[in-house]
Amino acid sequence: MAPFAGIPLGAVAQPLDLSGGGPVEVTAIDGIEWRQNEQVVVARGSAKAVRDGVTVDAARLIARYRPRGGAAAQAAQAAQGSGGESPLSGGEIWRLEAEGDVRISTETDKAQGDRAVYDMDQAVMVLTGRDLRLTTPNDTITSRDTLEYWSQRRMAVARGAAKVVTSDNRQITGDTLVAYFLENAPAVQPVAARPPAAAPAAGAVRVPGGGAAPAPGTARRVPGEGSKLDRVEIFGNVEIRTETEVVRGDRAVYSPVTGMARVLGSVRITRGQNQLQGQEAIVNLRSGISRLVSAPGQRVQGLVLPNSGQENAPAGGGAARPAQPAQGRPR
Repeated sequence: MAPFAGIPLGAVAQPLDLSGGGPVEVTAIDGIEWRQNEQVVVARGSAKAVRDGVTVDAARLIARYRPRGGAAAQAAQAAQGSGGESPLSGGEIWRLEAEGDVRISTETDKAQGDRAVYDMDQAVMVLTGRDLRLTTPNDTITSRDTLEYWSQRRMAVARGAAKVVTSDNRQITGDTLVAYFLENAPAVQPVAARPPAAAPAAGAVRVPGGGAAPAPGTARRVPGEGSKLDRVEIFGNVEIRTETEVVRGDRAVYSPVTGMARVLGSVRITRGQNQLQGQEAIVNLRSGISRLVSAPGQRVQGLVLPNSGQENAPAGGGAARPAQPAQGRPR
C-alpha cells in the first residue's frame, strides 16, 4: 500500500506514543504560565508540545506534573515543606491535556479532534469533539463520540459511527471499532549512543519527563516501531461496502494483512436488487467478492431478480444456491 505523500518509501511508521521518558518541550505564542501550587504548566496560543518525535499542537496545552515517584514522593515532599517541584527540577508529567483544534503527529501517523487527554500512567490518549480521526500509512479510523489510542497495548478504540477506510478506499463501519496494531520487534540502541539533547528553543519551557531515564549502555524502545493494523474488530450495525456490494451484519473481523473480512450474525449481502441472507459471510475487500457461508444445519436464502446482477444468479434463473464454506478464514 502507498505511503503518505512526501514520506520516503523507507520511512518507518512511528506510533503516537507520548509515554516514553525524556522532557517535553512546550512553546506557545501567548505565553506559558507555571502554577507552582497546582503543579501545572499552561501554554496558550498555537501551543506546541514535543517529546521524542511526537508533536502535539493545540490552542491550549495543560501539562500536569508531580514529583518523581508519584503520590508517596509528593506526600513526603509536602511533609518537608518544600513548596512543590519546579518544572525544571526532576518531576514527571502524569497528564497532558490539549484543547482547541488538536493535532497529534509523527512523521507517519496523525490524530485529530477538538480535545485530547493523554494519561501517561495508562499510556492512553482519548480524543473527543468533531472530526475525530487517526491516520496511519495504510488506514484511517474515524468516529463520532470518542477515539482512544492505547500505545502500550497497541490498540485503538473508536466509538459512535466508527469507520475504518483502507488506502484503496474500502470502508467498514459499525457502532464500535477495536483496532489492533502489529507488534513489530522494537528497534533498540544503547543509551550512550544517543546524541545529546538539543537546547530548548527561545521562549520554550522544558517540562519534566514522564519516567526515569534508562541506565547508560542499556537498550531502550525508540520511535520507529510499526503502526500497521493487524486486525480490526467491529461491533453493532456492521456495514462493508465494495464497488459492487454492500454486506451488513452484527459483528465482523477484518484482516488488513489479507484484505479479508468475516461478517457474523444476521448477514445480508446486497447487490443491486438482489439479496442473500445467512449467518456468516467472507468478504474479500481487494477483489470485491463476497461469499455467504452456510452454517451446519442451516440454509442460506437468496432473492435474485431477473436482469439485476445476473452475475450472481445461477444458470437458468431460480433461487440462488448456497455458497460452499470458505477456506482459510481471517483471524
